[in-house]
Amino acid sequence: MTEVIRRPLDVVAGYACDPSNAPAWYAKISEVDWKTPPPLRVGSQVAFVARFLGRDLRYTYEIVEHSHNSLVMRTAEGPFPMETSYRFDPKPDGDTRMTLRNRGNPSGFSRLVAPFMRTAMRRAVRKDLTALKHQLERDRLNG
Repeated sequence: MTEVIRRPLDVVAGYACDPSNAPAWYAKISEVDWKTPPPLRVGSQVAFVARFLGRDLRYTYEIVEHSHNSLVMRTAEGPFPMETSYRFDPKPDGDTRMTLRNRGNPSGFSRLVAPFMRTAMRRAVRKDLTALKHQLERDRLNG
């Protein structure tokens, strides 16, 4: 999913790539626990608790790529292998195009409901990106 946010790349990426901010814009994430000390870098591990499809999911992401315009995290522990990536592209007008992508391979019971999970994940990602956009653009107007 992609969203254009009317803020500079460094603001959008700086906020979105700080796991401590995740509960403010990811509707499903309720807890964040740094397993390695901040700041975020390749090799960092961060644990999350998310409520999805009526269940609490606990998983730990390891940062596998981090630069000024991208972030890639993969599960080090969790119910199934998953990868989340962020990409930030500057637009000529100073805005930022952010792309958020989740990929995973459900197993066990999760595999049976995978088609439903994909639809629910797409809907959740769309809502989360919209929430991030509104929050950062509101901050621009208030700050």
